[in-house]
Amino acid sequence: MLNYVIRRLLFLLPVLFFVSVLIFGLSHLAPGDPALIMVGGKQTSPEVLENIREKYHLNDPIWEQYLYWLGDALQGNLGESFKQKQPVWDMIAERLPLTLQLVFMSTCITLLLAVPLGIFAAVKKHTWADYVMSLIALAGVSSPIFFTGVLAVLLFSYKLDILPAFGTGDNFIENLKYMFLPSLALGINMIALSSRITRSGMIEVLQTNYIQTAIAKGIPKRTIIFKHALRNALIPLLTVTGLQVGFLMVGTVLVEYTFGIGGLGSLIVHGVQSSDYPVVQGTTLFMVVVFLLINMLVDVLYAVIDPRIRYS
Repeated sequence: MLNYVIRRLLFLLPVLFFVSVLIFGLSHLAPGDPALIMVGGKQTSPEVLENIREKYHLNDPIWEQYLYWLGDALQGNLGESFKQKQPVWDMIAERLPLTLQLVFMSTCITLLLAVPLGIFAAVKKHTWADYVMSLIALAGVSSPIFFTGVLAVLLFSYKLDILPAFGTGDNFIENLKYMFLPSLALGINMIALSSRITRSGMIEVLQTNYIQTAIAKGIPKRTIIFKHALRNALIPLLTVTGLQVGFLMVGTVLVEYTFGIGGLGSLIVHGVQSSDYPVVQGTTLFMVVVFLLINMLVDVLYAVIDPRIRYS
C-alpha cells in the first residue's frame, strides 16, 4: 500500500507541472498592466512603475516569470496580492474554512439523500416510484449549478421565506441555517448522480448468487440489503463521491458568489475581476492540489471498503 501511495504521489508531479503552466499562462492572458494594478490605477511616475516591474520580474520573458513563480510555490510561497497587499496563503487560510464547510455539508446532504433514494429505487425497480425518481434524477443531473442556485433562492428564500439567501450567520445555529441552502444547491447534481449510481450498484449486487442464497435461507430482507448488499454497492458510489467532492470545490466558485459566501470561490472571482494574478494563480493551484489528493485518497479507500482489493 505504501509503495502504491508513493507511486501515485510521483505521478501527480507531471500533472501538477502541466496544470501550473496552464494556470500561469491563462492568468497572464488577461488584459491590464500588473504594475498599474498594484498602484491602484493612480497617477504614478514612470520611474515608480519601472521599479515595480523590476521588483516583480515583470520585464522578464514570461517563461522566466513562470520559473520565479514556480520556485516560490515549491517553497510554499504563493505570492502577494496586488490589491490587498497580503500573502496569498493568508487569504486562502482565512477563507478556506467556509469553503470546506460548504463542501462538507453538501457531501453530507448528498449521501444522506442519495443512498436511501438509490436503495429505494433499486428495491422498487421498474415501478412507478422508480420511474419518477429516474425523471427527477435526470432533471437534477442536467441542471447547472448556477441555475439550481437561483431557483433555490427564488423558492426557499423569496417564495416560501424559510431559509436565508445570503451571508453566513452570526453563530453556529444561524451558520448552519444560512449554509444549508447553498450546500443543497451545490449538491443537487451530486444527489441525482449518486442516487442513480447507488441504484445501479444495488440492482447488480442483489442479483448475485450469494444474495440469492441469502434470500433462499430466509434471511430478513432488511439484513440482506443493509448488511450484505449495500457494502459492495458502495464501491462505485465511493468513486463518484470522490470525484464529485473535487468538482464541488470547483462548483463553490459559482455558489459562493451567488449566495454571498466569502470562501475560496469568491476569492477567485474577485481576483479575476480585479486582475489580481497572484490570488487567481495561487488559489486555483491550491484547489487543483486538493482535487488531486482527494482522488488519490479515494483509490486508497477502495481497499478499506472491499478487502478483495489490494495494491502491490
